[in-house]
Amino acid sequence: MSGLLALLDDVAGIAKIAAASVDDVVGQATKAGAKAAGAMIDDAAVTPKYVQGFEPGRELPIIWRIARGSMINKLVFLLPAGLALSAFAPWGVAPLLMLGGAYLCFEGAEKVAHVLGLGHDHGGPDGSHANVNPAHLEEEKVTGAIKTDFILSAEIMTIALAAIPQSGFWMEAATLATVAVMITVAVYGAVALIVKADDLGLLMAAKGRLGLIRRLGRGIVTAMPKVLKLLMFVGTAAMLWVGGSIILHGLKEIGWPQPYEFIHHLAEAVAHGAGQFTNAAEWLVVAGIDGLLGLALGFILIPVGTKLITPVWRTLRKLNPVV
Repeated sequence: MSGLLALLDDVAGIAKIAAASVDDVVGQATKAGAKAAGAMIDDAAVTPKYVQGFEPGRELPIIWRIARGSMINKLVFLLPAGLALSAFAPWGVAPLLMLGGAYLCFEGAEKVAHVLGLGHDHGGPDGSHANVNPAHLEEEKVTGAIKTDFILSAEIMTIALAAIPQSGFWMEAATLATVAVMITVAVYGAVALIVKADDLGLLMAAKGRLGLIRRLGRGIVTAMPKVLKLLMFVGTAAMLWVGGSIILHGLKEIGWPQPYEFIHHLAEAVAHGAGQFTNAAEWLVVAGIDGLLGLALGFILIPVGTKLITPVWRTLRKLNPVV
């Protein structure tokens, strides 16, 4: 009997350790995922464009196919690559992160340029499906969406990797895997809700038994275009802020901390007289300056991306359609 009690006590101790480890993984994954907010919002803002013009019955299957491809991108390709980088070339995380930050700045600045009439936003397809076989078009859109997701997922996983505290291999692997699952579910769950909100609103407006429900349905249908515009605005602002912040942190990591320290000292000085709102004021100043720097860098990178990188990428795709 005493042996059984000792065994049960050992099992209980192991269960407590396992529970604590799970809590640590979830906590670290949540913090790391929050760092990737800019890329997540951009992903959620861009993806609905890939289902525009399809039959309502195909929208959720298309989103599911893209979400499954996104999960494969993160878990099969990017997770092992991130762990290998962390184990064998940790010095490469900061430059790779800065490269991802520069891409965010480029994407955000290009969207701003598009709004100002200065360029062309390539954030997604235009929804023109005339005279195209629906099955072929769906396959083309899903493939394009998964390729776009790979870039955004690479940014997300790199940002998450940099945000994870130094720990053992399995803890990092579990945390990154949790980040991958949490972010994919959050992004594509939000996309599904956004895409089907119109249909839900139309159903409520047409079939609602109460006048309040019908009015609410009409309100949802009317509000969705504005919600999508707001989401694009927030996503663009988040990309510029996160991209600028990543660049400044990266410069600090590679031995040039002066810009980062100057901005934070300036923010502290500005927020000094804000009373109980000091922390909020300091964050707003830092985020605002990071965003402006991200916008400036993005405008500098637009000619590089459109005149050099994009033509080279298109040439590679023509030579090798798998790219």
